Amino acid sequence: MDATAFWKVIGEYNSQTITVQIILMLFLVLGLILSYTGKIKWSAKLVLGVANLYIGIVFFGVFGTEPIQFFFALPLYLCCGGLLLFECIKNKDDVLEKPKRWQSILLLLFVLYPAISFLLGNTFPQMVTYIMPCPIVSVSIAVYSGYRRKNRFLLLLLTIWGLTGIKSLIFSACQLPMSEDTGLQLNYT
Repeated sequence: MDATAFWKVIGEYNSQTITVQIILMLFLVLGLILSYTGKIKWSAKLVLGVANLYIGIVFFGVFGTEPIQFFFALPLYLCCGGLLLFECIKNKDDVLEKPKRWQSILLLLFVLYPAISFLLGNTFPQMVTYIMPCPIVSVSIAVYSGYRRKNRFLLLLLTIWGLTGIKSLIFSACQLPMSEDTGLQLNYT
């Protein structure tokens, strides 16, 4: 996928789903707070499962334009979402421990995604927001790995997507599409 197609998908997704993204983000924050405080131990798994299913169905299924999005990313996120919901039911009494250093780094990365996107010259709607594939996988790995009982297959699937993020550098996905005002290609790789 070239950079122009990459940012076009993001722009269309953000433009058409911003309200749902805000609702999901609030749901995510609430679920994390409830799990980290021990009030509803399984709530983080529930919200992460819903977020992963949403990314699979909406970002890749509805807005995806490339075969790799339909045949790799969509099933990967559906599996991750389904496994997180399964874990929510199977291990509902599992305790979410406070984040360790590397988990804190991933959580900080999640929080900084939009700011970094903005600092790289992106503006809404063609910028990275919280309810997108890479931020969701970062928060999913950081939070889910904090539970005492872990489904290693789920962590492997989440890591596979995390590793595929390297492809964005290889295929120059960090480039912005042509600027309509100047006709210049802005390159951040």
